[in-house]
Amino acid sequence: MTTLPTPTDTTELRVGVVGLGFAGTTHLDAYTALPGARVVALAGQEAGRLAELAETRGVEATYADWQDLVARDDLDIVSIGVPNDLHHPIAMAALESGKHVFCEKPLATTGDLAAEMVAAARAADRVLEVAYNHRRRADVQFLRRELDENPIGRVYHARASWLRRSGVPGIDSWFTSKAAAGGGPLIDLGSHVLDIALYLMGEPTVTAVSAVAYNELGRAGRGGSTRGGPVSARGGHAFDVEDFANALLRFADGSSLQLQASWASYSKAHEDIEVELLGAEGGVRLHVDDYSTDGTVTLYSDVAGAPTVSRPDVHVPAGHHQSVIEEFLATIREGADGAAPRYAGHHGEYALHRSRVVDAVYESAAAGREVSVESTEAVAR
Repeated sequence: MTTLPTPTDTTELRVGVVGLGFAGTTHLDAYTALPGARVVALAGQEAGRLAELAETRGVEATYADWQDLVARDDLDIVSIGVPNDLHHPIAMAALESGKHVFCEKPLATTGDLAAEMVAAARAADRVLEVAYNHRRRADVQFLRRELDENPIGRVYHARASWLRRSGVPGIDSWFTSKAAAGGGPLIDLGSHVLDIALYLMGEPTVTAVSAVAYNELGRAGRGGSTRGGPVSARGGHAFDVEDFANALLRFADGSSLQLQASWASYSKAHEDIEVELLGAEGGVRLHVDDYSTDGTVTLYSDVAGAPTVSRPDVHVPAGHHQSVIEEFLATIREGADGAAPRYAGHHGEYALHRSRVVDAVYESAAAGREVSVESTEAVAR
């Protein structure tokens, strides 16, 4: 393993970004907007897009092959914004060469691969952070503070869903390939609302899952977010992932969570995101309707024995990716001068638990029975 210089509060962190699509560009723009970090290398296979981004964002070096970027010994960080099946090989190479890693979610296409990434981060004592950016929304952060300051008692059940009427991303792209993506809307959208729910509930451990998954619309060529012919007949990629999944998750403390995700269903005509917690002394609800930025929070309680509903005025600005990357950079700096291991608790453990849960959902749906979730060392983040 290559040992890189330890960053200090005044050291500029040097970043290499892999990926030229939405995720990679979002990473690139976030680092560019934040002080104390500079993207010095960019990798991707679309030559025109690579040249355009390098010129407009002032990136010094470009590479067609991510391996050439990771091989540089002057990078502090490798930021991964590529299809899911590439997360593991890029992260492993970067961590083993002593670099910190920021990775798009999910951590990997399977829990076993995610576990290898966490083990590599621990061995290198480097930060492995994952882009669960939606928990950084202002309304989610408001609810986290509200639950800390005004507890709702034991949370015995929760609901989390992200549903689309017609929103298969990238028709016949890697998104619809099980080998490339690891799954469909459950791993794509469901992992975000799962993360929000676990975060708000205080990071309980999921022990068992009973799930179903369907591919009724996708395999019939319906549900795409762009117009065209049958889904399975365009682009050369098989649609071998689900378009809808539903799961009941059981926690170690006896509580439960219903988790739903869809890319396509005959339901509301746009994005519908919801997380609701039912407590013994109150309840909270996050409802984001068509990416709404206001009126998304509802609180339920009793006042003088009468049911009470309140809707706090919480505005949600954009920039959630920038927030998580800002935290990532701060974590690197905060641990720079500490005693080894400097970055304990920041090696991707919480994201690994989500990967294990996603694995269990798919296993349960395929087997038609409840399955246990492989244990991980859960770390509250």
